[in-house]
Amino acid sequence: MTSLPNAQRLLHAADRMSTWTGKTFAWLIVALMLVVCAEVFKRYALNAPTAWIYDANNMMYGTLFMMCGAYALCQDAHVRGDFLYGNMKPRTQATLDLVLYVVFFLPGVCALTWSGWSYFQDSLAMREQTFNATPIPLYPFKFIIPLSGAVVLLQGIAEIIRCIVCLKTGSWTPRLKDAEEMDVVEEQLAASTYVDEKAKQDAIANAHAIDESARQRGTGNVGSAS
Repeated sequence: MTSLPNAQRLLHAADRMSTWTGKTFAWLIVALMLVVCAEVFKRYALNAPTAWIYDANNMMYGTLFMMCGAYALCQDAHVRGDFLYGNMKPRTQATLDLVLYVVFFLPGVCALTWSGWSYFQDSLAMREQTFNATPIPLYPFKFIIPLSGAVVLLQGIAEIIRCIVCLKTGSWTPRLKDAEEMDVVEEQLAASTYVDEKAKQDAIANAHAIDESARQRGTGNVGSAS
């Protein structure tokens, strides 16, 4: 049992790294919004469109999408069809996840990382640029491919360890808590001046009950309790 706290610390360390990476690159949303607004103003108000904006937008959006993948994985936020999965016992869920990680995830992400690195090296060797009137370097963006693959791979290894721990203990280890929709709902209700105190508390309690019920279905506790 002494290895379980060590495993939990390892899992939380991986979760913290993925969370930090995801939140850092999430600021690209702000940059993307500013660039698009500036380009719209220049194009329609000043009649002075920028040739490289379209390529820059694609690079920023692609970087955001790829570098936030590990964050979504560590928060168990990827969409899955869990009609059957949600009613399984934790050990059954862990077994299924472990098989899928080993059979599909590891080969796919390793191939992405390896081929992405070769792809980046070829681009860097030729100092590849975009094809437009004002070309911009393309190889920094292609470096994101192996980088995002490596980050997702590390989080995937943590998820495999989480599955092994669940197989040993019979329950999922807690994930590193991050801001959730329920936290926002509670803050908004608490700050509202148009709802009396009793109604606030009732609404918060009902929201938490719904959230907990959904969480139990997602982790299989309902199935295991029956």
